[in-house]
This record gives sequence, structure tokens and C-alpha cells, in this order.
Amino acid sequence: MAKGLGKGFGALLPDEASPYVANATDTVQMVGLGEVFPNPDQPRKDFDHAALQELADSITEQGILQPILAEKVSQGYRIVAGERRWRAAKLAGLAEVPVLLREFTEESRMEIALIENVQRSDLTAMEEARAFKGLMDAFGLTQEEVSKKVGKQRSTIANSLRLLNLTEEMQLSVAKGELTAGHARAILSVSSAESRNLLFREIVSLRLSVRQAEDRAAVLNGPTVATPGKVPKPASVARKTPELADLEQQLIDRLGTKVEVKGDATKGRIEIAYYSGDDLNRLYDLLLKLDNQG
Repeated sequence: MAKGLGKGFGALLPDEASPYVANATDTVQMVGLGEVFPNPDQPRKDFDHAALQELADSITEQGILQPILAEKVSQGYRIVAGERRWRAAKLAGLAEVPVLLREFTEESRMEIALIENVQRSDLTAMEEARAFKGLMDAFGLTQEEVSKKVGKQRSTIANSLRLLNLTEEMQLSVAKGELTAGHARAILSVSSAESRNLLFREIVSLRLSVRQAEDRAAVLNGPTVATPGKVPKPASVARKTPELADLEQQLIDRLGTKVEVKGDATKGRIEIAYYSGDDLNRLYDLLLKLDNQG
């Protein structure tokens, strides 16, 4: 069962692996596939075809174990949660699907659609950012209120929303996977729009790592004039043993920011960079989470 979802959302959507057990107030019925249609406000816009085919194969073998959550409207049955199952059912050639009928407010409908995606099948970084912004704009919610509704740290919400400060071209690059969230943070740490565009071009064309992008951002923010295409290589990396260099890169990948391991295999220090108060809070939350897992 999903934890920390707010408003008893876990009771609406039990684990995917378990058959759904209806309670006395629920109405579950078989509905013709053509009478069911997606929610136009669904946060997820792209569905991986290979993953859908795998789900369709499973549905062919075992059927749909969990009904689609929907509401009755004049046009038929509008999906609130379960569009992946509906799409997979179409691939599997089903004529009918089980539908759990309930009534929703506009806010609860959007909230459930967002939470199902965030908790079950991760949205792309840009889809998630736009969904958070949509909740805030539509219902006047603060970052803290969105945080409680979706069960994520406020700093995570803040960092996600920062992606919307990227240009449209940069946002598309994030959505396509050319830029990671770490790359985006490096770009946003640069003060001028012109230098941000320069760094973006260099990341894409030169395939810079997050570490290289952060070093380049530091140069672009500095007093010297940057030379397009010239990427600084920290001298400290060249002096490191392969083992320490690999460990450093793993920390960079895990924390999504600039990390430097200074010393040798027996002693030294680790420096972790942050670029704003929100970034510091994000790192604090992440390190605390890792410590609790340990």
C-alpha cells in the first residue's frame, strides 16, 4: 500500500499486484471499452509502447486485476486513474473493462491523477513539474500543501518547479532525456540568459557530464570571459586514483550536484556543492533519507 499520499488515497488505489476488493459503497461494473475515455487533464502525455505491450500481455493471461477508477459523465465514463490499463486493454483486444465508479470534485480528480502517476509510473521531469504547477494554479495551493498531497518533500517540489524556468527548447531537451535534472540545475545556476543558452548548447553538443556542466557554470558565473566550446577539466580529477575518481562520479550521479573527493584512500574530505537555499534543502533531505535507509 502506498504511504503518505494524503486524503486516504491509498484506499482508492491498492497495490497493483493485488486483486481489488470492493467495499460496500463501491460500484464496480463491466463497461464497453468504447464507452471509456481518458481524462484530458491526465498529467502523463507519453506512454511507453513496450511497457504497454508487456501490460497487455499480462492482461491477456490474467485479466485486469484492478478496475479502472472512473466517473460517469454525459459522454460515457471518464478515467480518473488507470489510463495505462485502459490502453493496454485496447492492445489486448478486450471488449469490456472493469470500472469502479465514484464521484469527484475537480480538485480531487486532478490530485488523484497526479498522485497515481507520481507514485506508480514516474512522470517525466517536465510532466511532473507542470502537474505540480497545475495543482498550485488551479486551486491556489502552496508548495507545502502540494508536498503533503503527493507525499514528497517540499524541496523536491521546489526543485521540480524550477525546471519551468528553463526555456521551451531546454524543457523539450529535458523531456527527451538529453538533459538530466542535474544538468538543468547547473544551467539555472548561471546568472545571465545568454550564458545559460551557451551552457545548454555545450552540454548537448559536447555531451558534458553533470560535473563538467557544473564546472562550466562556475566559469560562466565568474569574472573571466568564457570561450565557447572550451570545457575546463579539474586538475584534481587527474591526480585521483581510478577508484576515488569512480567513487566521486557515483556521488555526483546520486546527489545530482558537484562533489569533490579530496585526499586519498586513507583520509581526506568530501565537498558537496549547492547553488541555492532550495538546493541545500534538497541535499539535506536526500542525505537524511540515505542515512535512514542505512
